[in-house]
Amino acid sequence: MATLYLTMTEKLSAHWRANNNAYPQKFVLSTALRDEYIRDLGLITSNHGKTVPMPEKHMGVPIEVVENTPGVMVAADGTEVALQQ
Repeated sequence: MATLYLTMTEKLSAHWRANNNAYPQKFVLSTALRDEYIRDLGLITSNHGKTVPMPEKHMGVPIEVVENTPGVMVAADGTEVALQQ
């Protein structure tokens, strides 16, 4: 099973290929997905047991945290692409 981090990276790579290397507008994650992303990066136990702040960007694309979202990447043209099936 792919991690959320890898899924986001795959969606970003596909967006680049389909859009002449244009960056998407942003990733939108719920708080649960944010926590999953942080776990994927191993940030919860980093820094002597203290929680490390959520990165503001994933590979240069802003990350926004919003409740009640299924988790999407907002493409350059505004289209929402689901991160999970």
